[in-house]
Order: sequence, then C-alpha cells, then structure tokens
Amino acid sequence: MADPNLGEIAATVWDNKIGGKPTDNIFNSRALFYLMGEKGFKESADGGKTFEFSLNYAENTTFKSYGEFDALDTTRINVFDAAQYTVKIHAGTVVYSELEKLRAQASSGKFDLIAEKLNVGKDSHIANINRVLFGDGTGNGSLDASGLQAIIATAPTTGTVGGINRATFSFWRNQQTSGAKTTTAFDNLRSTMRTTYNKCSRGGTQDTPTAWITDRTTFEGYESLLVANERYNKDGKLRGGDAGFDNDALLFKGAKGLYDEDAVAGNLYFLNPDYLKLVYLKGGWMKMYPEVDPANQLANVHKVASFFQLCTNNSRRLGVVTAIT
Repeated sequence: MADPNLGEIAATVWDNKIGGKPTDNIFNSRALFYLMGEKGFKESADGGKTFEFSLNYAENTTFKSYGEFDALDTTRINVFDAAQYTVKIHAGTVVYSELEKLRAQASSGKFDLIAEKLNVGKDSHIANINRVLFGDGTGNGSLDASGLQAIIATAPTTGTVGGINRATFSFWRNQQTSGAKTTTAFDNLRSTMRTTYNKCSRGGTQDTPTAWITDRTTFEGYESLLVANERYNKDGKLRGGDAGFDNDALLFKGAKGLYDEDAVAGNLYFLNPDYLKLVYLKGGWMKMYPEVDPANQLANVHKVASFFQLCTNNSRRLGVVTAIT
C-alpha cells in the first residue's frame, strides 16, 4: 500500500483555528484619507466635465481718494476667474474562482472567503488613495490624482494648480516655511509652525487651520517639545503617573495633529476644510460594482472605483513647514 506520508497527527487531529477573521498585518493608519472624510473636506459633484471653483483674485483698484470735482475712475477691473480640476479615476478588482468559492463553502471555510476578499479590496483601495493624497499628481504617468505635494507645494512660486500658473499669479501660492534646525533637533519646529499657521490665517483669528498632519518622526519631535509642560490629567480626570500625552490631545493653537505612515518625511501640512476639498462625482466614491461572470472563465470579478480629485479654492490658506530636522 502506498504511503502518503501525511503523518498520524495531521491525519487524525484538526487544526485549532484561533479567531474568526484574518488578522490585518499590512494596512497602516491611512490617517489623511480618514481626515478627508471629516466634515467639510469631502464634497460630491453632480456630474460635470471638470471640477470648477469660482475665484475672486483681485481688488477693485478704482477705490482710492479723489479731489472734490475729480472724475471717478470708471475702468472695468477684472476680479473673478476660476480654477478647474480634471477628474481622476482610481480603481481595482477583486477576483475569485468558482473553485475557491466552492471549496470555502459552509463548514469547510475557515472564514467567509468572499466577504473578506472584498474587505481587503476596499482597504487596498483606501491605502492606494491615501498614498496618492500625499503625492504630486505625476505618479503612474500623471494618471494619479493631485496630492498635498501638488496643492501645498514646497516651492509655491512654481507649478500650475487648477489651471493657474503660480509663477505668474502670486495670489495662488500656498504658505511655506523651512523648519530646518539651527543647532538641535526640532529647535525651530514650534516657531515655524506658529509662523505658517499665522500666514495661513486672516489676522491670526479668522480662517485658521483646523488640522495638521506629518510623519511620525516629526510628530514625536513636536511632542518632545512639550515635555516641559507635562500634565497628569485630562478632562478633569486624574491620569496617575502617565508622563505622556495622549496622541489625540496633541494640538497646535486648537488644530488637531495627526501622523501618517505615508506622509512625506520632514514636511508638516496645515489644512483647512474650507479651502482644501476632496471632490468626487456623485455615486462614484468607493463604488463596488456587482460581480461579473466572464463568459470564458469559471471566475467572478468585482470592480471597485472612485472618481475624484483633490482641489483647493484658496491656496493662501494652506501651508507647509518643510525640511524639518
């Protein structure tokens, strides 16, 4: 009789599977993606070839002092224009064969294979979008959507955003300050954050940033600057001997701070939902299509797609601290 060589233990004892679903070992926080889902940042558009924002870009310069009988300046001053953004497509597929579907049915399946494949597909879509939202829009042959490196540039006097050339039009430039150290690590971080925050605002009190996001090293560097201001309670509750801040308590002038594993190293971005918009076509955000059964394959395909673009309607209210060391 042939010996299959499975071994007595393998042939007689079932594996004891711990837990109900596969444990995620791959996905990071995707903090920027979820921040963009908060109130104000994300907006839907009901169709259209492009996403367009109307802009007031100049003062009416006819307003000035006049003599008693001087003729008023009746020059027509152009004060309006528009920024236009191209819709980008990010998509993927989830594929499974009839064989794997049948093998995993009923009690033979360790978990719901199809449901978990779809969940991984959704999470993969989110992870891709999160990475793209930190980019400059040139990835994959410029098919990528624009990201923070395009909208809030480290060199704001160059480049075209929304069809407007920043080299020509100074009103369309975001704020930027270098956070490079003078002597010790992060010794200029807080002062450059203060400068950039104030430059993004109107008079320091209006249109102020609501959030800032950076890489983990910079985030921890910011926290290290606060050690001299240790607190041992939060919301009136005693924290015992906890000498560290909760991460959700790390604010700057009321703007909440986050770090993202996909963030650009050494850059810290100040964001405002009134002026940074993730715009998507209505019905075209994280859309999962019904399964398709190819005519010549024993398989099923689910498509997942988003039709969107990251846009700004006022670059001056957004800022970046760069080259932080």
